[in-house]
Amino acid sequence: MRERQAFQDARRAREFEAFVAGAAGRLLHAATLLTAERPADNPRARALLTAALAHTYAAWDRLRGEDPYDRTRQQLALRFARGAWRHHRGHGGVLARLSPQERLILVLRMYEGVAEEQTAALLGLPAERVAAICARAIATALHPPRGPAPTGALSGAAPS
Repeated sequence: MRERQAFQDARRAREFEAFVAGAAGRLLHAATLLTAERPADNPRARALLTAALAHTYAAWDRLRGEDPYDRTRQQLALRFARGAWRHHRGHGGVLARLSPQERLILVLRMYEGVAEEQTAALLGLPAERVAAICARAIATALHPPRGPAPTGALSGAAPS
């Protein structure tokens, strides 16, 4: 009986390790986009991914045909959404100008390719709201607001 359990535990660990080897890079990139950290300095993204992977591993035997990548991505999104108030401003990442909700929807829709209806169901929002937030996030990401006007010689000040 113990040998059988040890064999099952080893098989489970190998399957999970293979899943992580194939999916962790993409999931870490998604988490990094969510937290708006720089890829080389992303401790919040790594913690978010670790928690999501731990949840997936704990439920590994109960997945029964469910896609582990989808399950982990859902956990990543839900954990980010629950703790988003702590991650309001990014830390120099490419999506730092976006709100946490805009980052979450943009990453799910555009980076991960999750359908609008699935994103809406996951976040408990109407699909129309998801579409509007996604459009606003894309516009902000592609056309960030301009900063203040430059000072000095270009602003009409006399050279010294």
